[in-house]
Amino acid sequence: MRMEHLADIEAIKQLKARYFRLLDTKRWQEWGEVFTVDAHLDTTDDAPHAGADGRDAIVALVSGAVGQAVTVHHGHMPEIEITGPSSARGIWAMEDRLEFPGDPPALVVHGRGHYHEEYERAADGAWRIKSLRLVRLLLEHDGRRVLPRR
Repeated sequence: MRMEHLADIEAIKQLKARYFRLLDTKRWQEWGEVFTVDAHLDTTDDAPHAGADGRDAIVALVSGAVGQAVTVHHGHMPEIEITGPSSARGIWAMEDRLEFPGDPPALVVHGRGHYHEEYERAADGAWRIKSLRLVRLLLEHDGRRVLPRR
């Protein structure tokens, strides 16, 4: 593997770290900047209509869905492949926990699965997420299994 590929892989890991931190701290404008302007998001494993095209639509969808929740997202064991001078793809094992407002919480969501992503290097040299598809292996609402469906 060439040294520049290792640098690109590290840059993509840093990008995904920012994705998680900015999502969990609800810094929506900055979070949107981890995506390309024309990015595609598919989280239909969570809800049938949970997909969006374009950075602004992605931010609107996700901030509307989890903006009031306390969230913790983790990404693990990235498999990143550089596919061209300005393109890459990756798979991340993930786990998240979301607590929606209430006392006790109105809903606690705990999920595991994988992010399947494509990345693009922009003219400014920064890597961004071009497409993101979340595939759930397990999803629980208040401790009851929602996925996989039996």
